[in-house]
Amino acid sequence: MLLPGRNHIFRLLLATVLLSHWVHGQHCIWYGECGNSPLHPEKKLNCNYTGPAVPLPEEGQELLQELCPGLVYADNRVCCDTQQLNTLKSNIQIPLQYLSRCPACFFNFMTLFCELTCSPRQSQFVSVKDFLKEQNQTSVGNVTYYITQTFANAMFNACSDVQAPSSNIKALGLLCGRDASKCTPQNWIQYMFGIDNGQVPFGIEPVFTDVPVQGMTPMNNRTFNCTQSLDDGSEPCSCQDCSEVCGPTPVPPAIPPPWTILGLDAMSFIMWCSYISFILIFFGVVLGAWCYRRSVVTSEYGPILDSNQPHSLNSDGTDFIDEASCCETVGERFENALRVVFSRWGSLCVRQPLTVILSSLVLICICSAGLSYMRITTNPVELWSAPSSRARQEKNYFDQHFGPFFRTEQLIITTPWTEEGGFSTITGDIIPFSPILNISLLHQVLDLQLEIENLIAEYKGENVTLKDICVSPLAPYNDNCTILSVLNYFQNSHEVLDHEFKDEFFIYNDYHTHLLYCASSPTSLDDSSRLHDPCMGTFGGPVFPWLVLGGYEDSAYNNATALVITFPVTNYLNDTEKLGKALAWEKEFIRFVKSYENPNLTVSFSSERSIEDEIDRESNSDVSTIVISYIIMFVYISAALGRINSCRTLLVDSKISLGIAGILIVLSSVACSLGIFSYIGIPLTLIVIEVIPFLVLAVGVDNIFIIVQTYQRDERMPEEELHQQIGRILGDVAPSMFLSSFSETVAFFLGALSTMPAVRTFSLFAGLAIFIDFLLQISCFVSLLGLDIKRQEAKRMDILCCVKLSDGQEEKSEGWLFRFFKKIYAPFILKDWVRPLVVAVFVGMLSFSIAVINKVEIGLEQTLSMPDDSYVLNYFGNLSKYLHTGPPVYFVVEDGHDYKTFEGQNAVCGGVGCNNDSLVQQIYTASLMRNYSRINNVPSSWLDDYFDWVKPQSTCCRYYNSTGAFCNASVVDKSCVHCRPMTSSGKQRPNGTEFMHFLPMFLSDNPNIKCGKGGHAAYSTAVALKDNNTDVGATYFMSYHTILKNSSDFINAMKMARELTDNITQTISTNNKSYKVFPYSVFYVFYEQYLTIVSDTALNLGVSLSAIFIVTAVLLGFELWSAVLVCLTIAMILINMFGVMWLWSISLNAVSLVNLVMSCGISVEFCSHIVRAFSISTRSSRVERAEEALAHMGSSVFSGITLTKFGGILILALSKSQIFQIFYFRMYLAIVLLGAAHGLIFLPVLLSYAGPSVNKAKVLAAHNRFVGTERERLIY
Repeated sequence: MLLPGRNHIFRLLLATVLLSHWVHGQHCIWYGECGNSPLHPEKKLNCNYTGPAVPLPEEGQELLQELCPGLVYADNRVCCDTQQLNTLKSNIQIPLQYLSRCPACFFNFMTLFCELTCSPRQSQFVSVKDFLKEQNQTSVGNVTYYITQTFANAMFNACSDVQAPSSNIKALGLLCGRDASKCTPQNWIQYMFGIDNGQVPFGIEPVFTDVPVQGMTPMNNRTFNCTQSLDDGSEPCSCQDCSEVCGPTPVPPAIPPPWTILGLDAMSFIMWCSYISFILIFFGVVLGAWCYRRSVVTSEYGPILDSNQPHSLNSDGTDFIDEASCCETVGERFENALRVVFSRWGSLCVRQPLTVILSSLVLICICSAGLSYMRITTNPVELWSAPSSRARQEKNYFDQHFGPFFRTEQLIITTPWTEEGGFSTITGDIIPFSPILNISLLHQVLDLQLEIENLIAEYKGENVTLKDICVSPLAPYNDNCTILSVLNYFQNSHEVLDHEFKDEFFIYNDYHTHLLYCASSPTSLDDSSRLHDPCMGTFGGPVFPWLVLGGYEDSAYNNATALVITFPVTNYLNDTEKLGKALAWEKEFIRFVKSYENPNLTVSFSSERSIEDEIDRESNSDVSTIVISYIIMFVYISAALGRINSCRTLLVDSKISLGIAGILIVLSSVACSLGIFSYIGIPLTLIVIEVIPFLVLAVGVDNIFIIVQTYQRDERMPEEELHQQIGRILGDVAPSMFLSSFSETVAFFLGALSTMPAVRTFSLFAGLAIFIDFLLQISCFVSLLGLDIKRQEAKRMDILCCVKLSDGQEEKSEGWLFRFFKKIYAPFILKDWVRPLVVAVFVGMLSFSIAVINKVEIGLEQTLSMPDDSYVLNYFGNLSKYLHTGPPVYFVVEDGHDYKTFEGQNAVCGGVGCNNDSLVQQIYTASLMRNYSRINNVPSSWLDDYFDWVKPQSTCCRYYNSTGAFCNASVVDKSCVHCRPMTSSGKQRPNGTEFMHFLPMFLSDNPNIKCGKGGHAAYSTAVALKDNNTDVGATYFMSYHTILKNSSDFINAMKMARELTDNITQTISTNNKSYKVFPYSVFYVFYEQYLTIVSDTALNLGVSLSAIFIVTAVLLGFELWSAVLVCLTIAMILINMFGVMWLWSISLNAVSLVNLVMSCGISVEFCSHIVRAFSISTRSSRVERAEEALAHMGSSVFSGITLTKFGGILILALSKSQIFQIFYFRMYLAIVLLGAAHGLIFLPVLLSYAGPSVNKAKVLAAHNRFVGTERERLIY
């Protein structure tokens, strides 16, 4: 047994022995550098050294503190010298620029390399596999590095979410040699240590084990989680770079379930129940009323009729004068005033025809002369977006501060080849490659690309090439054009494409491996293989695989079935000369690709000017269709106006010349409207040119038929001259014409209040054209009618006026159509058993339309605007089929934000210390819900990249000590010093004047292999500097939308982006700041209208109906109930139009809204004449009054507007244009059929049930006018 004192001595001796063994076990394997790497001669190898750690020289102390603070203790004994530390610093520059955003990630990363390079315990976890001897020096060859799996996992987990802001991808995607989604702890470390990556001078084989192996203790230093702060006070990583900091992944709000009742669509269920209830109540009331009438016969003329007289009008007319209300009396006097005015005017026009006609021609010529100033707007932006709209203002702001969005020329290339290729890896695995990635096809595609690059166009005698107009982000240092193509991975070179590294047995690297590497690491300047080819494009920027490859799933780029080549062309704001050059080159581009033939390639393409060109071509190709349509209508009008009494008098009774004159008057009114507004400077649109003639012809022809047919049915009274007869006829019908024309004019002018340019322009031109047409019809046409009647009465032939027929007795007969309406149609429609059925059918149509009105699609698919044979249709189809990302979206921060303060920086940036609700962070969070937010990527953040670029640990930010000028990282010059000192304050983000001092340097720095964070290529246009580079103005942060395939996707993407930026604005703006954040994408100006299209439609149609109600009520002699019935019928027509739109797949957009506004106007023609005829009828019951109105006006409406339009519309079905087939043929046909059905079927029935009571004052006035004349029979 040992004594207590000896026990202590024994323990001390044992500890001493163990310590000596431990110290003996810890030694270096290298120290210093000697010899060059045989594989990379520019890199140094480490000298073999197996002694203990060596105190670091004083000049390396600061560098050790900077790079490996964990090894700083005591006398700083380490296994590396100062030169090795310098080499380490040089080698970690690229990872530093990307990973230092997350302090924990970068600390763990540096621990891995510091322990390998300098650890005094180096021999415990690093073993040498072989040595290289050269000139009496022994260098360490390949080594094995033992690392615990725990450490590897911890390092990977801390870095897995770190973002690369300029690339919109994760940093590991740039540092792992593969896509970030396929990166693991093992293959990441293996890639970094692989000799083939071009970054290490010797092979380092990592062995991952958590237990000692072969006497080696794996490195297992302390790691930090990305949620932890470091010992030096560095904060946890940001939410953007560490998902654990964010908490649970945000979940988008649930899509609201469809509104159902008992499992059925709620609207359909409600309308079915309402319809059935209405039918039961209505038929019950009708049956009850019928039974009541059988027992008690009453008349609505009770106060007027005397029981002892068959008709009270046979009295002296004074027995009920006191019973007429004040409103009725005023209405009668107003109508009588209109009658007198129009009668006198008509008489004057017939008596002075030449004066009236010549005056009309002079006015037409003066107004039409304005067509010389006519401008036609084909610019889609001007057509669909109001100058005051939010999208238009934001577009203008973006264009003024950053320049307009570039013009896009794009090819989508596929192949009919079906045989797949493959690449055999060293392990024997076969990686399949789709046919389009066959090297033979890639060479052919490259030939096509180079031919396009070399295209020469001519503009004003000058040659224009792609280089003259393309986007060159690094100009003037690098004037290569930006070409987004998979061939840019091979520097657009056939030679590079054929690069391969092989021996007699195996191909180790070729275009297959290079393509896969570049697809996973597009910003790499070296593919890390034996090829050492760069991935960056020749223009100095990265080529992201989702922009140049299509038709693959997830990130399986080798399975891509399409190649996408994009040539961005500079867009020019207010520079017509440069824009003209771009347009000229685009025209040559289109011509070339159209004529390109290659049986191995299928090319679909589009140019920036393609859509506008195709719309113009479409309009020109449809001219023949439109002309044929109008010819048919003209022939019908000319033939139908005449009433042929016999074959002998065919050429006398015909009114071809009058019909042609009437048509010319209609066209003249259109020309006058266009001319007047051209004087003012309002440009025309294609919608105006295509729609307004149709509208005015419908209104004008209806009025022509009413005037002519009313004359044909009239009999001249004794002692009445022609001018008196026509004056009297015009006094009867002109108020009805004035009612319809004026109500339409007011409705259209009020429709011009719309903010939608297409609707506003159409409404202005249409309203004026209709009113001018009315004025010409009651003046010029009336004079021409008087002359034609004189010709007819003189037995002179139509057209051949000099030829006169011999006198003969001719009988004047009623037209067959009038007889049909009077004798057959009107009595049938108004039979007691037919009327309820009519009501049931039309209310059923109304109920159905209401049920589906909320199901009408909103938007206008781009494909519909193209002709059926357009090359752009193939492009649109492939665009949605193959592309994997949507258009870029820019989040613009307006001028006013203060980036020089920490508070202002934290409100925007996404790195360490930034607010959790910063701009970048909110966009990042939205990208996590991409299916909901439609934001596909993390935004590229110039601010975060600037902070990484300016760090003192980085070699990016340097300047010449003598001049203060910027010194690029690739420059080797001892006078270049770091921008900021390696102090605690120097490591902080710059603020104040220091922030602005280095920012211009950052924005001018071109990225290179030493510094990938240079901001020239990525951000030179993203930051607008002001006040002589002393402050930051407007800036943007770019991301991408998800792939958008239809109008609904585009609308939702814009809507969600605006909701996001509205929230960001509220978050980052202070109370005393007025700036805002807004999203901008090139398609917003076209789709903004759809955000408010429903309310715009309701407003436009509501205003039009209100105008029609007011005008109708006034011009019908203040008969409010008549105005209500007119508006009710028009509203039913409009609602049924929505039902037709749903049935016929017609979406709601500006074009269809114009047609709806037009249908509102045309519906007045179908309804107002019938209602006025009913209101002035003196028959004894509503049914008889409705029958009379339908007989007299129905035939004119049917033969005028209905038959005229029906023939012309059918021709539109032959149009090649889809937009004509859908929005003109289908909608016009629906307008005419629904208008005719409601005006000639439903409205008379409605009047027979609920028409206004007879105006007693009008009855009395009619009695006083007709009694004692041959027209006295008309009052019975």
